[in-house]
Amino acid sequence: MAIEVKQQRPGSVHLAIDGDITIYNVAELRQALSAYLDTVKEIQLDLAGVAEIDGAGVQLLMFLKQEALAKGGELSLARHSEAVVEVLELLNLSTHFGDPIVISADWKSL
Repeated sequence: MAIEVKQQRPGSVHLAIDGDITIYNVAELRQALSAYLDTVKEIQLDLAGVAEIDGAGVQLLMFLKQEALAKGGELSLARHSEAVVEVLELLNLSTHFGDPIVISADWKSL
């Protein structure tokens, strides 16, 4: 799992997560991503590199969104990987995050 800062401007940051978001690394991710909640108002998470996400990973995304809102900021999800889309659809959470999901034509049908 890696977090890459794709772009950072005053008040906002675009981060890319590469790897899994699972119970095995969610604590590490939470610590790393929570640091941004205190320093910027707008966070965009690029999820194109997420190969696997489980319930703990979904809980982390929900926590981060809730904390961002509680601190007067905003967290958005972008470039959802196929694994992320499958889990969000399975849990009927696609609309919870309110971010547009683009499905590639070469993905298998959901």
